[in-house]
Amino acid sequence: MKRWTRVRLGVLSCAMVGAAVPGTAAADQADPAVDWKACPSYSDAAIAGMGYPQEQAAAFRTLLERLECGTVSVPLDYGDPDGRQITIAVTRLAAADQEHRLGALAVAPGGPGQPGYLDPLRVTLNNQESARLNERFDLIGFDPRGVNYSTKVDCAGSGQIGGSAGPLTKAAAKRNYDAEAAGNRACGRTDPAFLGRLTTVNVARDLNAVRAALGEPKLNLLGVSYGTWLGAVYRSLFPDRTGRVFLDSVAGPGNSLAKHEETRVRATERNFPRFAAWLARHHKTFGLGTTARQVRATVLELGRDHDRNPRTFTDLRTPLDGGAIAQLAARTSREWPQAGRALAELRDASGSTAPPAVKQLFGARQPAPVPGATEWVNMTMNRAVKCNEDHSRLSFSAAWKAYQKLLKSNPVTGRASYFGAGCAGWPLPAQTTRLRHGEGSLVLAGHRYEFMSAYEYAAQMQAEIGGRIYTVDDDAHSSALRECAADLVAYFTTGRIDRGCPGAKVPTP
Repeated sequence: MKRWTRVRLGVLSCAMVGAAVPGTAAADQADPAVDWKACPSYSDAAIAGMGYPQEQAAAFRTLLERLECGTVSVPLDYGDPDGRQITIAVTRLAAADQEHRLGALAVAPGGPGQPGYLDPLRVTLNNQESARLNERFDLIGFDPRGVNYSTKVDCAGSGQIGGSAGPLTKAAAKRNYDAEAAGNRACGRTDPAFLGRLTTVNVARDLNAVRAALGEPKLNLLGVSYGTWLGAVYRSLFPDRTGRVFLDSVAGPGNSLAKHEETRVRATERNFPRFAAWLARHHKTFGLGTTARQVRATVLELGRDHDRNPRTFTDLRTPLDGGAIAQLAARTSREWPQAGRALAELRDASGSTAPPAVKQLFGARQPAPVPGATEWVNMTMNRAVKCNEDHSRLSFSAAWKAYQKLLKSNPVTGRASYFGAGCAGWPLPAQTTRLRHGEGSLVLAGHRYEFMSAYEYAAQMQAEIGGRIYTVDDDAHSSALRECAADLVAYFTTGRIDRGCPGAKVPTP
């Protein structure tokens, strides 16, 4: 008989490490139960709004019929297990081949703040190879505390007030810093008892409670982006409850927000010569230079020119300055054709309306939330987890100094970086997490040219928790499930995997 659940309808990846992790016995003292009831229904518009193309709508609904949905009650504070309780929304897509079932595979979602409720469907619909994971594994999805259908608290705005075209001035930076810090203070005071317990350690404990409620002796884990940090923490806390683990686009241990931004920009600048060489090979198409050096010089001059004379187009909301040129130079290879066309268009632009590629890349608006769809990301949870785990909290002078150094060290793409207060003003204390080296099966997938999760993070994480590195030769964030699915399925099925795969192909113009 199918079990159903009660749900509560609701709405570059960063990792920090460092007070020792409290004991985990409380999480295993009394196994919770899953409250099963009917899964939510989704309209065609909601399915499309969640990123599923129209041709997958029927398959989505077929899988939804198989999906089991529920909630698990857990303590808000694991140090006070009889105190305030919250609920974690959980789903299960049972293995198609129950006779040869190998166990449960939980998907650790990205963010922090992204839901994982429908990840079992997302993994199965991703491609034919990834769908094979559901042949012998129950796929487990869940919304972390603070997200989507799980108990959450929302607070207002980022505090950013923007600025004028051209290089960021110190005065404008200070205004933005102060506004963002004030927003952090206001957010953190909304419900400090709840927000202060939005940490990766507590999300990992919640996941272990889900494991116990499902009656699983161990969980295999597939983590992507922030989910790699969650996977590392879960494995450190519960080594005896962890099976095979595959972490894709590995988060770096020991990074504050400021350090993560520095590493990201450095990796972006490091990737630009690949883009420049590609543009040079296609000089007849883009006309930006016949060598990578010429392309670099062209892009740098375009940036300087747009800072002197920002371009205003009647169909774009903001002028395009040198920062826009840096943003084009900082695109991943998937977007090189559009970015190359936009650079060429901006070099030659003379009309009042934006050229096609420029409008495509700078004119797109954030789509409005679709009623009935799961939320895309909960920014309150995102901010709380980052700031509860970030000890840096730079003063304005320190942040401004770091930003100036970043621009100087990364002349092509540095302007594409973000200047802000980070976690300055966050009123709740920073907490520290200690990772532990383990002997269980673990694969750390690093993408050689990626900058969202820099390639060096995989080696840094390996030094902390062990495992083997699997290299994907692309710059695409979390692409292993899409581009290397056969290897990933083989790993979870047999425990064996080679050292990498080619990854996403570089496109042609």
